[in-house]
Amino acid sequence: MCEPFRAATWLRFAYLVLAVPVGVLCLPLALVGGPAGRIQRGLARRFLGVEAADPGRGARTGLLAVAHAVIGLPLNLMALTVSGYFWTVVVINLAYPLRPDGDPSQAWGGPTMAGAWAVHGIGGGVSFLLITPWVMRGFTVIQARLVKGFLGADRTGLLKATSIAVALALVCAILSIPVIHQL
Repeated sequence: MCEPFRAATWLRFAYLVLAVPVGVLCLPLALVGGPAGRIQRGLARRFLGVEAADPGRGARTGLLAVAHAVIGLPLNLMALTVSGYFWTVVVINLAYPLRPDGDPSQAWGGPTMAGAWAVHGIGGGVSFLLITPWVMRGFTVIQARLVKGFLGADRTGLLKATSIAVALALVCAILSIPVIHQL
């Protein structure tokens, strides 16, 4: 119940916000053998508390950093998009009376502003306020597993985590189509 008000929730959201630009930066770095793995491990350690042992240097390490960048970037983008969208739903529904249209007669819960605000505030605002931290946690669990597997020394379950990450990114992309058409 308190999950939206915990520091860990907002650290996860900060990770999701930073993971996209850092991932974009790390893709070319990984391709030229730069410190992409170290940067990604540092980001995960700082915001998610993930400890991934440095796997050392070598050609395989470079290839794994490239693979992490290629697989992680779409997942990071989808995680940020979904989380950002959910937090926006929270704000616009809790702040329903501040909407510029001002006429609640045709809104759900109308014809009064109190009824419309109750329906939107509870149905869209409070429910998404409680759900969003758990959605973000799910995304960051997969991202942490990818960091440990691709950029750390622990490869157990990497194929499963990669499959889940790719499937999750595809499902989110497909589910975003109707939302995009509403814009």
